[in-house]
Amino acid sequence: MSHSGKMTPEKARQLRDQERGLARGGNTPMFDPHPGERKQREIRFDHGRPEQMEQARLLLSGLERLEVEAGHHDNGLTVRYSILDYTLQGLETALIRQDFHLDNSVVHQLARAVIYFCEETQLRNMQQPERLLKQSHEVYSKAWDKHPHGDHDDTPPDLREEK
Repeated sequence: MSHSGKMTPEKARQLRDQERGLARGGNTPMFDPHPGERKQREIRFDHGRPEQMEQARLLLSGLERLEVEAGHHDNGLTVRYSILDYTLQGLETALIRQDFHLDNSVVHQLARAVIYFCEETQLRNMQQPERLLKQSHEVYSKAWDKHPHGDHDDTPPDLREEK
């Protein structure tokens, strides 16, 4: 990397990766998008309390259907779960109630809020019955047929002139 203040492509990539939360040259973002039911998240802890990492790992490892391992960052634990069993908000709330201290930087607070919202919305959507698209289409077709527009000839068939 250039030592001047000038922006280079390499410096831009490093800044981008830093903003995305990429770890030590790795390629896993702080909060990977996982559109399906299975989630992989990293819970970040306060840098000033490194002893809490192992305590939290032991506590979370005792939960059924929750995988826990060292995170991509020094102060993080990676957790994998089904959102039918857990949510990030539920896991972090439980840790806070046990006096664990999470990384409360603005970036992490914002990322958490987005994930909490997405998981809550996904759970709510999973509880809604699926729309039957075929029936939906029929409803719109019938409404269109009854709607006055230029495609209809109201003249009875027996009075129409044949050409």
